This record gives sequence, C-alpha cells and structure tokens, in this order.
Amino acid sequence: MKRLFDFTAALLGLIVLSPLLLILCLLIWLQDRHSPFYIATRMGRGEKPYRMIKLRSMIIRADANKVDSTANNDPRITVIGRTIRRCKFDEIPQLWNVLVGEMSLVGPRPNVARETDLYTSEEKRLLSVRPGITDISSIVFSDEGSILEGKPDPDLAYNQIIRPYKSRLGLLYVDHASLGLNIKLVVLTLFSAVDRRAALERLARIVDGLGASQELVTITKRIEPLRAAPPPGNTEIVQARRT
Repeated sequence: MKRLFDFTAALLGLIVLSPLLLILCLLIWLQDRHSPFYIATRMGRGEKPYRMIKLRSMIIRADANKVDSTANNDPRITVIGRTIRRCKFDEIPQLWNVLVGEMSLVGPRPNVARETDLYTSEEKRLLSVRPGITDISSIVFSDEGSILEGKPDPDLAYNQIIRPYKSRLGLLYVDHASLGLNIKLVVLTLFSAVDRRAALERLARIVDGLGASQELVTITKRIEPLRAAPPPGNTEIVQARRT
C-alpha cells in the first residue's frame, strides 16, 4: 500500500510541478551554463547506494571540499540557489527517485556514506527502510542551514546538536511507520511552509502520541536552544567528525 501511495503521489507531483521545474531548470542553467541538476550518491535501504537527484543550488563541484553540512551563509550557494533552498524547490526532482522505488515520500533523510559510516549500531536502523523526501526530523530541522550559520565547523556542529535529535526522531518514525502517519507528515510538511510554528505544535502532539520522551517532544516544538548531545546508541558527544 505504501509503495502504491508513493508511486501515485510522485507521478502526480511530477506532472503538476513540471512547469515550475522547467522554469527553475532554465534559471539555474542561465546563471552559469551548467546542468541544473545535482546528482550525488546517497545511502539507501540496506546501505545500498543510489543516485539522488536535486536541483543544483551550489556552484559546480561544490562537494570537492567534502563539507557535507551546509549553513545558510555557505559561499558555495548561488544567488538563485538561496531562493531554491529556502523554498525547498531543490527537493522536487527527488520525486523521480520515489517513482523508481529508490526513495519514499516519507522516510529518514538520505545521507552520504561519510556520515552513515559514523552511525552507531542503533542509528543503522535508519537504513532499514527507504530514505524519504520528508519525515518528522525534516520538518523539525527544516531550518538546518540557519542552525549551522556562523559555526566554524558546520559538520561537527551538525553531529553535536542536530544529528542526535534528528536520528532519534528518525528512529521514532521507523518504529511507528504507517500509511496514516505518512499522510499526516506530508500534510504537515506542506503546512509548515505556511505556518511553521503551528505545524511544529501539531507535530509535537503526534510525536507525543507515539510515546516519545518529553525531551524529544520539546525538541520537536523547537522552542528552546539546541544543546549538544550524544547520538542514539552512544554515551558521548561527538568531538570529531572523523572516527
């Protein structure tokens, strides 16, 4: 049933959004005469790599410096790219990945091998399902770029103050995945673009209903500053990105 939902929604999404996609592709191409698409390897279900498609929001070969976490003030982001990222338009082509079965509409966000290699045994469970375009953590941390802005080491900051909670929310989804939950999360993802605060409050009620700790419910509301914490399955805060 989930696969049918994913396929149907992805097909309709690509058809409806194709005019917008064409316009964005043209604007990206006009700025530097390079491909409007960014195609990169991500780790999918069962740690099987696949090629994820996004609209390119950065300069060509932006990943050459191997910095995976992107702050809003990252100089690699193009002028058009800032708007595309802010509106999440760069995610639209991933509907193709959903259509061919490499991704789902809802699931833990895909990561590069450099990051999944750092996963604890508990976090490895995130790779037991298809990665998704959105999920609980995607809504909670849709402002990831703002969180990392000004950090001297965005990758380390990600692993200290975002990854611990993002992984816990991702595992919460994995443990309670259902078609009903998926529909709610898709609706809240769209609603978040209109009223983020109200969307987070509703999401917090869902997280609470799934039996999450009060700490995680509070994190979902994003009303308090994020604090460094160890990732699930570990007792120590990450001190270095590489292990």
